[in-house]
Amino acid sequence: MKDGELHASAPALYLVATPIGNLEDITLRALRILKEVDVIACEDTRQTQKLLNHYAITTRTTSYHEHNEMTRSAELVKEMQEGASVALVTDAGMPGISDPGYRLITLAIRHHVPVVPIPGASAFLAALVASGLPTDSFRFSGFLPAKRGERCAALEQIKTSPRTQVFYEAPHRVVESLEDICEVLGESRHVVIAREVTKLHEEFLRGRAREVLANLKAREVVKGEITLLIAKPEESDAHVGTDAFVRPGLRQRVSQIMAEEKVDEKTALKKVAKERGVSKSDAYRELQRSK
Repeated sequence: MKDGELHASAPALYLVATPIGNLEDITLRALRILKEVDVIACEDTRQTQKLLNHYAITTRTTSYHEHNEMTRSAELVKEMQEGASVALVTDAGMPGISDPGYRLITLAIRHHVPVVPIPGASAFLAALVASGLPTDSFRFSGFLPAKRGERCAALEQIKTSPRTQVFYEAPHRVVESLEDICEVLGESRHVVIAREVTKLHEEFLRGRAREVLANLKAREVVKGEITLLIAKPEESDAHVGTDAFVRPGLRQRVSQIMAEEKVDEKTALKKVAKERGVSKSDAYRELQRSK
């Protein structure tokens, strides 16, 4: 142990990374901390107990999740102020990364309680380094928006980004997200789907957006934890802009809605603009330009 390093018995908040799949993906330091702290705050005590049982760790656990974090954060900070040491874990990976933890961490800092990171597994980093996409500059943005209009708007914002984009995605939405990527960023954009990383059925799907989309559409169902990575545009993609967005995408979508819902062009265009997160006037101009 290096000079100045805190012992687990010292009052502090320890942010302990846990395995994202394979139970062997945990550090010796993390195991020691989990054994020595006074209490382990868990996103799901039942899920964490599987890990603790595997390593014969008997430390007391308490729940800490998005529905009780406001009250539980204050309780845990009070315990630490009174001399307790607390380890924060989530179901998988690093606490605070698209998981509960931020409120407790900031409250502990505000009350001058030491916050000690215990690094380890992280799904998006594991997926990134094995993706084959550039890692010199990247951006992790958590989950893509669930609503299509907001998702398309988010994709529009990264259309010309010079860095690799990394997202988490729900398995039941990944096909829809890839369809939006094809429409907003272009079918030829390189993407990677990292599924079930470190687990038994680990899989990487690498290729053009249209190819990966076709692969997933051919399956009865898509399961598992998914990380979606989007490459920066190639030179040929630099000109994929509004025209590619509306020809044939926007015009065809307007015609589709008119036919399916028996509405006029103005009503259909309004719906398409909302779907894609653009103003009605912008959508109208692009529709006219495409005719």
